[in-house]
Amino acid sequence: MKFIKTDIDGVFIIEPTVFEDDRGYFFESYNEAEFIKNGITNRFVQDNQSKSSYGVIRGLHCQLGEYSQAKLVRVLQGKVLDVAVDIRKGSPTFGKHVAVELSAENKRQLFIPRHFLHGFSVLSEDAIVAYKCDNLYCKEAEFGIRYDDPEIGIDWKVSIDKIITSEKDRLANSLKDILNER
Repeated sequence: MKFIKTDIDGVFIIEPTVFEDDRGYFFESYNEAEFIKNGITNRFVQDNQSKSSYGVIRGLHCQLGEYSQAKLVRVLQGKVLDVAVDIRKGSPTFGKHVAVELSAENKRQLFIPRHFLHGFSVLSEDAIVAYKCDNLYCKEAEFGIRYDDPEIGIDWKVSIDKIITSEKDRLANSLKDILNER
């Protein structure tokens, strides 16, 4: 397993060692000892999975306070642009984001620490996304920022006329709302 640091402290791209032959392939998607060796000590307690079609943008979401979640995201089918946005108080990279293409083909994963927003856009006909969380979901702790917030400036790699998103995501907060609360 290869752990690649990104421009934002704590966010890693993880490339597995893949063993392929005429039968197919095998790889470890998670190995606690390897993660600990690379400074990721989170204990995962919940697995989630979603299926979405081309143009869907899910996000930007997180859980606040004691319900904050670190996530380990991968794609089982298709291709997505996976995004993590730093909203850690006092962070020198507050409001900055990392965007990584994850696909069933490249088998990459993205580790997102606690206190980050997470979202993805579907770049293939459809995609199945699976992710581990280190804390249980709590509806009352849900928080979101608009996927098209100009302060963050994410290029979702989907043309505006093809974007499909939920009403909740269209009506979410802006990054300025967070800044005004601090």
